Amino acid sequence: SWPAVTVTAPGDELLNICMDAKHHKVRPGPEGQLYGQCALWKDNACCTANTSAEAHRDQSYLYNFNWDHCGVMPERCKRHFIQDTCLYECSPNLGPWIDQVGTPPQGELGCTGQDWAGLGCTGLHWAGLGWIGLDGCPQGAMCQQFRFVFPTPAALCEGVWSQSYQYTPHHRGSGRCIQMWFDPSLGNPNVAVARYYA
Repeated sequence: SWPAVTVTAPGDELLNICMDAKHHKVRPGPEGQLYGQCALWKDNACCTANTSAEAHRDQSYLYNFNWDHCGVMPERCKRHFIQDTCLYECSPNLGPWIDQVGTPPQGELGCTGQDWAGLGCTGLHWAGLGWIGLDGCPQGAMCQQFRFVFPTPAALCEGVWSQSYQYTPHHRGSGRCIQMWFDPSLGNPNVAVARYYA
């Protein structure tokens, strides 16, 4: 008899995988106790319940970063950045966009940035495993409103995390861009998007 052979299509190695990063699981799988906004990924997640809870804290150990470092962030804005964190930590559908940046413990990064200048603080920067300057803006630095730093949606999309995201003219639900928000009862639309780009 012949040995069984598994045939995979090119690009399949980029599908249903977790990043090799600080808080990610080795392989995606069900996580029924995901917290808050991260619950969208509970059926197949790269994050743990503990990581999902930390993603919702103002001062989280995940990145040594405080959302309110430049004054109190409005709740609507904070919701967006929490969802962005949930996508980064929990999604098993980012394989086509993972860039290898070094060997562990540095690992892989998908959607992280090099600075947080978007909040007006130029003294904060990413140091591989956490943020330097987490206690707030350097003395004398002035915080600026997003609308001045990022005057267009494209500027915000591409600038807030140092070109980790790319603005696209494709609309939500087009099957051509990753969605941070979706109705899990209808399935995860990002599975098809990842397959398309893989």
